[in-house]
This record gives sequence, structure tokens and C-alpha cells, in this order.
Amino acid sequence: MLRRRDLLAAAAAAPLASPALAQSSWRPDRPVNLVVPWAAGGSTDQMARIVAVELEEALGQKWVVVNQPGASGSIGTRNVIQGAKDGYTWAAGAAIDIGCYRVLGLLDSGLDDWNMFFAVANVNTIAANPNSPYKTFADLLAAMRTNPNIAVATAGQSSAGHNVMEAVKADAKISYRMAPYDGGNPAVLATVAGETPVGAALMVEMAEMIRGRRLIPLAAQSETDVTLSGFGTIPSIRKFLPNIPAPLNYFGVWSAKGTPQNIVDAVAAVWDTKIKNSTRLKEYAEQKAAVFTPIHGRAAHDGAWVAVRQTAWLYHDGGKSKVAPDTVGIPRL
Repeated sequence: MLRRRDLLAAAAAAPLASPALAQSSWRPDRPVNLVVPWAAGGSTDQMARIVAVELEEALGQKWVVVNQPGASGSIGTRNVIQGAKDGYTWAAGAAIDIGCYRVLGLLDSGLDDWNMFFAVANVNTIAANPNSPYKTFADLLAAMRTNPNIAVATAGQSSAGHNVMEAVKADAKISYRMAPYDGGNPAVLATVAGETPVGAALMVEMAEMIRGRRLIPLAAQSETDVTLSGFGTIPSIRKFLPNIPAPLNYFGVWSAKGTPQNIVDAVAAVWDTKIKNSTRLKEYAEQKAAVFTPIHGRAAHDGAWVAVRQTAWLYHDGGKSKVAPDTVGIPRL
């Protein structure tokens, strides 16, 4: 798995391109749609709106964020990959999702079908309603070992929350009841409201509620403890489950392969200059306990591939897959 220092080194080594190159390669002559296949307010939506502003400033045309939630993000993503490959419709989301849709039977698509541009990597987090009996992750594990029906709010199958709970299920040999919502933000709000005692989502979606003490963070799916600005330290899940996977969850934007190369090159040039130095994205990552990862191309593919392989086989071993990952080109780690 690529570590933070490796990501920074890769970004520093990426070839630089001048803003003039980006402008001469491609200048959109009408607004560009950026499809977010999840509900407004969630992690993908947050990231996409910041990236859209940066792209607008660099390319001189509006990038319009369009929310199309449904079927674990596959509906909006399908609309993009089946649409015109003219550079005027892009998708946003998590690389794990597009890497595992084939395994789940949701969409015939994988990493190699997209030109990927990552902005941040997010941390999966499990949190509890303050009125629940779960004050630590150890409390929750103990309860789940005797009660397989504890409801956990997530954004549905293949979401970050689902992924971390399936990892816990496999490693700790427990069961739980998933309560799916149409996005990470609705799932977080459901836990805050007490509809479920526990929620699993991304730190970026929970950060404000954790800072406001409306959620108790139990564990972060990371190799080490996570520091959230304005709150403090959130324990690594590996303190409780030392062998659980902790892959980085990359988020960004992508166009379908077949998009004209001059358009891909123009966005790559923006990525290597403006996005790489984006104060907005750096501040967002700092405030939300995310990792700033402005990478694209082969570096993006290779960074995401480890997490995709881990997650695809997690789905399969947990009985959630429609096909075996190795039959669609995803070997076991």
C-alpha cells in the first residue's frame, strides 16, 4: 500500500505543465457536467464541488455538479460511461467503487475503463450516537458478538461504511444489520438522530458532527490513530483488530476511456499545476482528516489497485459478490 510519503514523492516527481498548456490543449466552449452518483453533502459531493471550482478557474468554463444517487453510485456512473465521450460529462466518486462494480454485479466497469484524477484519500470511520451504550469500539465489538442485529447506518452496498463493516465482520467474526441510506451524509444524520445507534461512513462526512459532540468516534480504519482538527485523536481500528486491512480510499473525478486525448491532457496539466498546489483542497483535507493526494494516470491506478483487490475479495469471501473477482481480472492479494 502506498504510504503518505510515497504519495507526496510521486506528486513531486510528476511532470509539470504550464497553465498555457492546459489552455491550448482544450478549452471547453460550454458548461461541463460533473456527475456525483451520491446524495448532496456526502464525501464525494464535498470533494467534487471544490475540484469543480479549481477546474472552472483553470479552464474558463463552468463545471456543474449534478447529483444522481442510486444503486451504490452505479446509476450516475453508468450514465457517464454510456454517454457521449466528448469531455463534457465526467463522474466523481471513490476508486474502490468503480473498481468493484463488476464483482457486485452493479456495472460492467473497472479501473481500466477510466481516466482517473485523484484529489484526496479518505478514512473510513465508525461512530456511535451519544445516547447509545457504545462509548468505545471495544464496547461495540462485545455487543456484536452476542447480538447480530445491531443496526449500522451506511450509504449502502459498496459504500465506505459498508466496506469497513464488512472488514470488521470478517476479521472479528461478528454480524450486524446494515441500514442503507442514499449517501454518506444521510447515513450520518440518521445516526445523529438516533435512527440507528451506530453509523459507518467517511471521516469527512462525520467530522462536523464529531467536533460538535453529536457523534462519538469509535475507530478509524487507518494504520495509525487519526487526529481530527478541533476534536483530538481518534483511535486506529488496529488497536482492536490488529490484522484488519487499512487501505487508502481514493476520491476524485474521471472521464470514460475514449475521451479525446487532448482533453485528458488538458485536465492532467491542470492537475500537475493548479490541483497539486490547491489551497482549497489542502485546507479541506486538513479540516476533514483526509490525505491530500493530487495524483493521476498510472500513479492513480496503482494506488487504487491495492484497495480494490482487498475490497473485491472481502465482498466475495463475505458472500456479497455476484462473480469471483479473479474471473474479472482482480487477483487475490
